[in-house]
Amino acid sequence: MNTPPLPATVHKSRRPLVWGLSGLGVVLLGGALALGMSTSPGTIAPGIRVGSAETGVTDLGGLTPAQALSRLLAAQAEAPQIAVRAGSGNWNVPASQLGWSLDARAEVVAALQASRGRTLIQKVQTLIGQPPVQTLPPVEKVDAAQAKAGLVALTAGQNTLPRDADVAFDKARYVARPGAVGVQVQTDVAAQQFVQQPELRALTLEVAQAQPRYTTQAMQALADQGNALVRPLNVKLGADGQAFTLTPLQVANLYWVRSTGLEIDKAALAIKVKQVSAATDQPAQNARYALKGAGLVRVPEKAGRVSDPAEVSRLLGAAVLDPRQTSVVLTPKLSAPTLTLADLPDATTLTLIASGTSTYYHSSAARRVNISNAAARINGAVVANGENFSFLDNLGGISAQNGFVTGLIISAGRTVDGLGGGVCQVSTTTFRALYQAGLPVVERNQHAYRVGYYEPQVGFEAAVYDPGKDLKFRNDTGGPILVKTLNNNARSALTVQVWGLPQTRRVSVSPATILARTGHPAAKYVPTTELPRGAVKQIDWAADGFNLYITRTIRDKGKVSTDRTTTNYKPWQAIYEIGQ
Repeated sequence: MNTPPLPATVHKSRRPLVWGLSGLGVVLLGGALALGMSTSPGTIAPGIRVGSAETGVTDLGGLTPAQALSRLLAAQAEAPQIAVRAGSGNWNVPASQLGWSLDARAEVVAALQASRGRTLIQKVQTLIGQPPVQTLPPVEKVDAAQAKAGLVALTAGQNTLPRDADVAFDKARYVARPGAVGVQVQTDVAAQQFVQQPELRALTLEVAQAQPRYTTQAMQALADQGNALVRPLNVKLGADGQAFTLTPLQVANLYWVRSTGLEIDKAALAIKVKQVSAATDQPAQNARYALKGAGLVRVPEKAGRVSDPAEVSRLLGAAVLDPRQTSVVLTPKLSAPTLTLADLPDATTLTLIASGTSTYYHSSAARRVNISNAAARINGAVVANGENFSFLDNLGGISAQNGFVTGLIISAGRTVDGLGGGVCQVSTTTFRALYQAGLPVVERNQHAYRVGYYEPQVGFEAAVYDPGKDLKFRNDTGGPILVKTLNNNARSALTVQVWGLPQTRRVSVSPATILARTGHPAAKYVPTTELPRGAVKQIDWAADGFNLYITRTIRDKGKVSTDRTTTNYKPWQAIYEIGQ
């Protein structure tokens, strides 16, 4: 190869060629400036890495931001463990479970910033192929919502809800039942701490007491107020009326002692108002018939005085909540008779319109007492034309004061002992008489299940319950009617008769039409300590369910009308008690 001659102005030096560091730097600097530092402004400088021994180190040198982001996302290792302590609980879980993660985008940004911030010397080192190694710390972050949710889930078993103190009635008095302090882990504070310091590898959560809303002291004060109201309370109709005394327990049943204060039990008060009225009122007596020897004589009407239910409710409710009051005096209202002597036809003109019968073989002594008492109370009832016959009104209420005793009744899905068991024998027989007389039915209620006492006339029965379920018929005979009862305890037979003016109507009642029948459930056995071990006692009896109806046909002056009485008996389960 031929070497071109040097320019005339350049002379070869005879001294050895020696380069100092400063000279080299000048030359390299010039070259670097010419080459633009050999690194594109859009890439990360060689030697820049991100990470730590815990999270792993990733080399990002020479990569574009997109390439760096992709490499970081691919290289992310498992999340570090974090120790969580709260109360007696200790857990070691991945930090990611608490919202922790590496912020790859922020790490790329940090790498770019480190590239732009390199010194001149670092740039020269890079240019000559000896780039400095620079490891940037990982950028950690924590999602606040995930941190809170994770801590809540983790420490849920450490929390206990506070229990409010309350008031309960214990046999004869109100007592305060103490509350209890709860425990609440303070997850909010710990979650915020983790958000602010994602590098933490241990979190200790504070545990605070959760106080109940209602303290034992406050409930004791309410119990004392409630106990101050437990006392007898007398109710009279007028200053000279007969007093009806509510026992302390009956008074206590008329109000609630709640955490918010004392308040009237409106449902219980409504029931008691009816009982008070039944006990204190002296309703007007309509003109009626009475037996004299073998015949009937007319007895004149008599005015009465009664209470106003609204006033009874208002005064009784106020007195119950005022411990200073021990008596309530009601304002009597005049009760005028609706049937006068002039309205009663001569007894000799009355004829037997219809009758109903039933038998009550195998009834207990208590049931027989109630049948006899109820039959005697409705015997002689007179209903004016256009008015309704009410079984409960003529009965005067089912209460011990009216001579009723405890017997088997149907209540709350069970056959149980209750006041007045057997009264439905009389209401059923009365229903049959009035229904057979063709009177319009105003109210009739069935029994929950098929009762053997009312056989063989299935579905031809009526249940009553005081208060709430009555038997009512409207008198449309054109004149007053007389209800008579004939009870033969020796033969276990009861007859109810309807007497009135001669009628042209003719009534027939069909046997029951059974639409569906459902078998009774299997027997139920209930352990009890009230019986000797191994002894068995039946306390309820099985009965199939039925869907049926009876039809009544009324013929009068060439017109024919029919109506239906529908009954749906539930399947009933036999229940046995077994001594344990």
